[in-house]
Amino acid sequence: MAADPADQFCVAEERSGHCAVVDGNFLYVWGGYVSIEENEVYLPSDELWIYDMDSGLWTMHLMEGELPTSMSGSCGASINGKLYIFGGFDDKGYSNRLYYVNLRTKTGTYRWKKITNFKGQPPTPRDKLSCWVYKNRLIYFGGYGCRKHNELSDCFDVHDAFWEGQIFWGWHNDVHVFDTTTQTWYQPTIRGGDPPQPRAAHTCAVLGNKGYIFGGRVLQTRMNDLHCLNLDTWTWSGRINISGEKPRDRSWHTLTPIGDDRLFLFGGLSSDNVPLSDGWIHSIATNGWKQLTHLPKSRPRLWHTACLGQEGEVMVFGGSKDDLLYMDTGHCSDLLIFQTQPYSLLRLCLDCIGKNAALLENQIPCLPSKLLQEVLKKITFWAAMTHRQERKAETERQNQLHST
Repeated sequence: MAADPADQFCVAEERSGHCAVVDGNFLYVWGGYVSIEENEVYLPSDELWIYDMDSGLWTMHLMEGELPTSMSGSCGASINGKLYIFGGFDDKGYSNRLYYVNLRTKTGTYRWKKITNFKGQPPTPRDKLSCWVYKNRLIYFGGYGCRKHNELSDCFDVHDAFWEGQIFWGWHNDVHVFDTTTQTWYQPTIRGGDPPQPRAAHTCAVLGNKGYIFGGRVLQTRMNDLHCLNLDTWTWSGRINISGEKPRDRSWHTLTPIGDDRLFLFGGLSSDNVPLSDGWIHSIATNGWKQLTHLPKSRPRLWHTACLGQEGEVMVFGGSKDDLLYMDTGHCSDLLIFQTQPYSLLRLCLDCIGKNAALLENQIPCLPSKLLQEVLKKITFWAAMTHRQERKAETERQNQLHST
């Protein structure tokens, strides 16, 4: 059932380590955690926040069914209108459970379902892994988690061990597939190439039949290497040799496919523990990175989410603005929207009318009904944007007054 916030311009609660997917014209956000008095507090697992890209409004819906535990570091992905959640970390440790919820509900009820009648063997428990979606399959790579002594293998770098129970913690570089049509887990046979080093807090993206991986962390090392896996032949590329400049080492960043042959990289935490606000575009055609120079330098993000929206927009939500390992205080609730291609003429016209609705109030009712509906959504969108910017500016003024 949809919540009825007193403020129609409310936003989803601040968080890091959450999941976010886009389906249709909506962004869906679930899970993650916040810091309260130096304690990690996992957000309720029965709350689903939905952002309407047309109107710019957030709503919160309460969920039902077989609820996952409240977690951070889960891996979220959508296939055919269903949000799948795998893995994560909670107060009891690491998870290897898989859940899904139908986002295209006709009743308005969002109901979780735990997948238990699967065939095959799921991955060992872990968090901070990533996922490629390809041909109705969820293809998982890496992550940090635990294994028993008899589960140790070359795909696992040991970080720490509890000898009495023979439990080992560390980083993975194994590949696991869940076929959503047959409800089957399996590990594909890798037919060639050098796999990436085990890692967690890396990021994945699909272009065509290639699954790309960038960066991540193992032990005290953060990386800036780029690899790809052919998702048809199961062949690794090895480390891709880049021409020209490239992004610095990082973890907790995002990589988003834009168009048919480009990847958008944003944020993360550098090897010297600096929160990053830089953006880069990798072109498959030229095999090179290009840094974007017009991004704001004061909006760093790490352990955020990034999803492709309308007309090549990348929507970054949540995350932290400071080093989560040493100063876990700066979780965010704002939505950063990056334009990666020119908008259509219709979009520009709608935005212009929405921004100047007060000047055009006599002409707007004369528009054709279908166009009028679009214009009214844009008016709401820009009213929400203005309200949030004014409220943020007022909060910053109040904070400055208190600090002086």
